[in-house]
Amino acid sequence: MKHLKIKFSSASTDFYLASGISHLKKIIEAKAAVLITDENIYNAHTKRFKGWNTIILKPGEEYKVQSTADAITEQLIEMEADRKSTLVGVGGGVITDITGYVASVYMRGLRFGFVPTSVLGLVDASIGGKNGIDVGAYKNMVGVIRQPSFILHDMAFLKSLPQQEWENGFAEIIKHACIKDAAMFTELEKNSLKTYQSSQKAICSLIERNALIKTKVVQKDEFEKGDRRLLNFGHTLGHALETQYELLHGQAISIGMTYACHISEQLCGFRETEKVVNLLAKYNLPTYATFDKQIVFNVLKMDKKRERREMNYVLLERIGKGVVKSISLKQLEKIIGEF
Repeated sequence: MKHLKIKFSSASTDFYLASGISHLKKIIEAKAAVLITDENIYNAHTKRFKGWNTIILKPGEEYKVQSTADAITEQLIEMEADRKSTLVGVGGGVITDITGYVASVYMRGLRFGFVPTSVLGLVDASIGGKNGIDVGAYKNMVGVIRQPSFILHDMAFLKSLPQQEWENGFAEIIKHACIKDAAMFTELEKNSLKTYQSSQKAICSLIERNALIKTKVVQKDEFEKGDRRLLNFGHTLGHALETQYELLHGQAISIGMTYACHISEQLCGFRETEKVVNLLAKYNLPTYATFDKQIVFNVLKMDKKRERREMNYVLLERIGKGVVKSISLKQLEKIIGEF
């Protein structure tokens, strides 16, 4: 096990890498903790929840809404959870997002931590303090930025992860390579999903590398005034597609990255679109798609990265070098209309 303490502006997070859920009892007191998970994870790993107070949710993005947060709150009241309680989200991005959100507002704020159980959760969703819920077609429209007290990586949870969820998580890994790490992009080209699924050492190393990429970006810009925006590569169009077409997050982001590469060609002289598209396809992620451009643009223009009549759009100058460009909504609508 590797222990890192990462300092943010007003808090710090303890990372326990390549650890095990059994270590949780050394971090927090079991009787003062409430674990929040979903039915899929609970049913696949029931023994791991023995001896813990547990709230079990229905799985899926459609449950990342206020009514679920209200139901959790009611259960916490029944359990007599107080300000000394710690909430622990054991799951993928939906579970970590909603756990952090409820912990931030219940009794005006409880301590919370995460045990991410998916590739997406390990490399992206659990890191950085963004906690929230969806409102209608708008992803993460309501929420807070508040850092978890700890993040514990138990790689054994990946054994029950469906193939599609492995692919889903690799979209965010490829994103990190595109914006920040050309050497990792080359490593991903040389390897395949099977390489990482069959080698504990390879997946542990890759996940740690990605967790640190995101952590360093967040440390520099916790509240998304500058560099943190780079983490949204593929997400502006991707989020709009995800809500309209019921895609998995990674699938939508992959399509979003493909089109962001084409916008990068127009606005930044980017010349490596084919390499990015080939890598996404190698990891079984979708690239080009037919979609209703007007409906998607109408959702997209409500994105949180919009500032009045401009959108902060993440583009690539080259692989490993992401940039943020301000594009007028009028110009963006024209570009999307040409896809």
